[in-house]
Amino acid sequence: MEILVLGPGCAKCVKTYEAIKKVIEETGSDATVRKIDDIMEIMKFNVMATPAVVVDGEVKIKGYIPSDAEIRKLLGV
Repeated sequence: MEILVLGPGCAKCVKTYEAIKKVIEETGSDATVRKIDDIMEIMKFNVMATPAVVVDGEVKIKGYIPSDAEIRKLLGV
């Protein structure tokens, strides 16, 4: 599973990335997470609100920091 956190580097984007990384480590998930801050790359996903979370190419969350429970649900754990 590949997870992308889309955002230009704002505090919410950084917190979202860190929260996802923490849950992946806690659960032992084999998911990978990458931060995408290139505006042209973000626009490919047609996202107007950041942070946005993309799971395996599909935008799942946009505009807010997800809770640990929501991240666990995305990971399927």
